[in-house]
Amino acid sequence: MQAEERKMKILNSTEKKKILEQLEQFGIEKLNYLLFQTGKEKIRGYSGNLSIQEINMLARTIRVEIIGLYLFKQDLGLRLSLDATQILKPSKKIINTNDIQAQSWLKGEDLNITTNQQGFVIIKHNQDFLGSGKAAGNLILNFIPKERRLKWVLIITQEKKSVFSKEPI
Repeated sequence: MQAEERKMKILNSTEKKKILEQLEQFGIEKLNYLLFQTGKEKIRGYSGNLSIQEINMLARTIRVEIIGLYLFKQDLGLRLSLDATQILKPSKKIINTNDIQAQSWLKGEDLNITTNQQGFVIIKHNQDFLGSGKAAGNLILNFIPKERRLKWVLIITQEKKSVFSKEPI
C-alpha cells in the first residue's frame, strides 16, 4: 500500500520543525514523538517501539489508518487536543479559570472571558489542563468534542453535602 492509500503520512524532520515552531507560542519546545498526519488536518504522535520501517512494513501488510495519540489539528493555526494539553503541559497562552468557568467549559460551553490573547489559547483550572479554545473578543470558543464533555455535575451545597446532578447538554 502506498502512503496515500492508507491516508496516513509520516512527517519528515522539516515538517516536524514547522510544527515545533508553531508550538513555541504555547511554550512547548520539545516533541518526543514520531508525527503522523491523518486526513488533511489532524496530527498524531507515536512514541512506541516500532521503527518507521516497521510501521511502513506493517502498513503494507494490513490496513493501518490510525496510529498514536491525536495531538493537534491544523486549521487556522495549530489547535492542541485535550490530551495534548495534558501531556505536553504548555506554559504560554494560558487562560486560568475558576470552578464555575471550568465546569462550564467541561460541559462544552464557550467562556465569556476578556483576554488580550488572540488565536488558540490553553484553558487551565488549578493544575489541570482542560483543552484549548479560540479567543475571539470577549469569548473563548470551546472545542471539546461532544463525547468528552461533562455529563454529570458534582454540586457542593452550602451545607457541604455533595450532590450529583445530570444536566442535559
